[in-house]
Amino acid sequence: MFQVQFISHTTPKIGYLDGIEMALKGGCRWIQLRMKGADNDTLRINALASKELCRAYGATFIIDDNVQIAKETGCDGVHLGKNDMPIVQAREYLGKSFIIGGTANTYDDILKIYREGGDYIGCGPFRYTATKSNLSPLLGLEGYTTIVKRMRNEGISIPLIAIGGITEADICELAATGVDGIAVSGSVLSALDPVEQMTRLVNYNSNK
Repeated sequence: MFQVQFISHTTPKIGYLDGIEMALKGGCRWIQLRMKGADNDTLRINALASKELCRAYGATFIIDDNVQIAKETGCDGVHLGKNDMPIVQAREYLGKSFIIGGTANTYDDILKIYREGGDYIGCGPFRYTATKSNLSPLLGLEGYTTIVKRMRNEGISIPLIAIGGITEADICELAATGVDGIAVSGSVLSALDPVEQMTRLVNYNSNK
């Protein structure tokens, strides 16, 4: 099953919780709360409200970066960037039941996350995205094709989610590379109807 994940973002008209609720209404069942630069109190308030929304829709709820808040709020897991707490340390702190994802740009990154016991990988960026600063080198379709082929050849089995500037028009070609899903953000919230846009994305499996 090709998975669609939503990473929270804001626009001048849409707040974090509004965007998450739109994604959920559109059928997305994997939400990541990403609030770069927010203090712990602000993140905690938004995390608890986001978790409540996700529980109402039966969705998995992940917090970006902050292992402490992830544990405090009892969410489903945490997504860790390259400069965040190491996965092994996060696993000791959170326990086996928490989902731990990691960010990768190269095959070496993937191997590291796999060996440290990560549960999934957000791999990218696919192309330039304005929702993230300090981007790693762009992968494009060729990059994902090469990475997935090498993973299969070496018996590395871990869900690989493509991320970074992905639009509806990219899904077919990205799925063909062998990735397990995509993560979206700005392309949903910038749509005229974000709920309808998300619905089209999550319906990829039934429409292909």
